Amino acid sequence: MRVVLRNLGRIVTGDVTRPSADGDTVVCDDGRIEYVGDAPPGSEADVVIDARGGTVVPGLIDSHVHVAFGDYTPRQQTVGYLASYVHGGVTTSISASEVHVPGRPVDPDGIVALAIAAHKSYERIRPGGMRVHGGSLILDPSLSDEHLRRAREAGVWLVKAGFGAVASPRDYVPLVAAARDLHMVTTLHTGGASIPGSLPVTGDDVLAIRPDVAFHCNGGPTAMSDGDYAKVLDEGTTRLQICTAGNLRTALHVAREVTRRDEVHRVVLGTDTPTGSGIMPLGMWYTISHLCSLAGVDPMIAIGWATGNNAHAYGLSTGTITVGAAADLVVIDAPLGGSTNDALAGLVNGDVPGIGAVVTDGVPRFVGRSRNSPPPTRAPVVDANRILQNFDGSS
Repeated sequence: MRVVLRNLGRIVTGDVTRPSADGDTVVCDDGRIEYVGDAPPGSEADVVIDARGGTVVPGLIDSHVHVAFGDYTPRQQTVGYLASYVHGGVTTSISASEVHVPGRPVDPDGIVALAIAAHKSYERIRPGGMRVHGGSLILDPSLSDEHLRRAREAGVWLVKAGFGAVASPRDYVPLVAAARDLHMVTTLHTGGASIPGSLPVTGDDVLAIRPDVAFHCNGGPTAMSDGDYAKVLDEGTTRLQICTAGNLRTALHVAREVTRRDEVHRVVLGTDTPTGSGIMPLGMWYTISHLCSLAGVDPMIAIGWATGNNAHAYGLSTGTITVGAAADLVVIDAPLGGSTNDALAGLVNGDVPGIGAVVTDGVPRFVGRSRNSPPPTRAPVVDANRILQNFDGSS
């Protein structure tokens, strides 16, 4: 399918080193971005979307979702929540481990089997058009090198430290090192204890364990102490994840600190849902708006934390609006009745944007208005359509 988004007022790339691009048009073909710039002459397409001056951003990547199987969360006993997140502009979700699966196995074979099953099942379904990277292997001292290799050979590339039956967080050091040697992306629960059986994890633990991503550095829901962040930034290379379901004060503190240090490449965003904090289809936008309005983060940088930085941390092909990237796009605008005239100014004001269109894998999922956000001031419209499908989100 060839899709053209035209009449764009602004293009936010998701790349914190080059946060905006010139032009008013993005062309997608066969699931990839083919062109970014001013409207090319004679650009025929199956679907043409008139953004009516709205802002296009990469589809948001929620790097902390506790998926289980399918589009169902046993923690909140809710069906369809991932498809609802697509209406919040989230086009990719990354598993933070399938820890909420009822009867979750704790023996090594069962732990590996759970990760493999989740990984393979989410390769076959796309709730609401969302990409779901399932199967985050829960690291446990009972796992041998052979267990890790078996998971990796089956395609599992995510591991989670923090929920295993360890006596001390430092017991994760050899497990994370072994996963790293297998080129798996390593993540670590940080802050206070979360579920029964988990342990508090400090900044010194993060430096010893050396994960790729320190989960919910602002608390999940309890944060590490302020001094831990400076230590991790000074002495390590681990990325710090800010989550919606955490400590807002600490989130703002971390955002100001990385901005002051000019280390904006070190931050990624997620929601840490579904958990006891619930289901949050607009959670990513709430966090972005808080960081912009209360911590003074540039909106294009904050969007980059939710898109390109996540893509870089996890090795994904989506997350940026660049030629060749996966075509996951969201059109936003100032919410109708708000005090500003564009989406980015609205974020500085603390307003969640109106979401007018979502495209995933080069396919429009809806055009006009999200069922979860305020209506955009200038709602996109379908200008031309050769596909026998209604893109208003009703089907």
